[in-house]
Amino acid sequence: MFRRTAGFVALALLPLPALSEGGAPGMTWPGFRGDPALTGVAGGELSVSPAPAWRFDTEEGFESTAAIVDGRVFVGGLDGVLYALSLADGEEIWRYEAEAEIKSSPLVAGERVFFGDEMGVLHAVSTTGGERLWTFESEGGITSSPNLAGGCLLFGSYDNRLYCLDPESGKERWHVETGGYVHSTPAVADGKALVAGCDGLLRRVDLETGEVDLELPLGGYVGSSPAVGDGVAYVANFESQVLAIDLGAGTVAWTFEDEGRSFPYYASPAVVGDRLVVAGRDKRVRALAREDGREIWRFETRARVDASPVVSGDRVFVADLSGELLALALESGEVRWRFETGTGFLASPAVAAGTLVIGSVDGPLFAFR
Repeated sequence: MFRRTAGFVALALLPLPALSEGGAPGMTWPGFRGDPALTGVAGGELSVSPAPAWRFDTEEGFESTAAIVDGRVFVGGLDGVLYALSLADGEEIWRYEAEAEIKSSPLVAGERVFFGDEMGVLHAVSTTGGERLWTFESEGGITSSPNLAGGCLLFGSYDNRLYCLDPESGKERWHVETGGYVHSTPAVADGKALVAGCDGLLRRVDLETGEVDLELPLGGYVGSSPAVGDGVAYVANFESQVLAIDLGAGTVAWTFEDEGRSFPYYASPAVVGDRLVVAGRDKRVRALAREDGREIWRFETRARVDASPVVSGDRVFVADLSGELLALALESGEVRWRFETGTGFLASPAVAAGTLVIGSVDGPLFAFR
């Protein structure tokens, strides 16, 4: 099912830093965007010039972003297989076969890994041996990645619903009906779930009761996921806008829009310090001031960016559809590192334990450290 490329395998023989057990800061990336608030910020840092460590090949590629926990990589493929790999060398530990493509990024919590598939099934699988623990069937495909907080396993579905399941049993606790597909991953902050949907609304939902206490128009269809920091949710839509939502007031604090470039945002933003990092299909990566949305810097990529940027230390890691991986200085947007892979990216980087892992649309899963 997989093959190795000889030239790349040789790089795996280079001395590698020791891998510690998961749980320490910077040692884990448990799910899409790294934390429940979906900030896209890694707890640890990569080396100044990460080198290829290993590569794992499949025939159909990846849109799912990997999870990194306890020295293992968990990632779903477009071949319908969830893989558990060794973070040290990329060797397969086990595989679990779903019945459809996996675009939903896995979430690891304790000894369970959760993900959805394009047939609308949410799976709970043992992290130790890859055994099926339970499944839940929605009525539409699941591209949304699971999130977990307050006893709620949260995810959206193309059946126009946001779900909360009991993570132990898989039984439904509640669901919220929306007016369109729920493509994005729900964020969690202050005991509430925040979800943006294809009906162009941001909803805030109480985790305990499932009651909606905020419905705010976002100006257009939303495929990206919200990121939350200090009581503000940041959302990018398909109308070329980035919005900051004051959750206390329940209003739009500011909107950024480049009048000269009209392209959708599919990638989710990253929130760090005083700035917001966004990347779009206009082939631009931008740092915006969180206070007022003004542009601090911009960088032109070679191709559109659907993969969500990740911040590690003082750098922003970006992957585009031309197959280029970049590290940009968070302060200035200047290039600090670049690597040509020859294959495009829809999946986003996962960064933990001094390693960046990312899957490509043409098959290889790459690891750099």
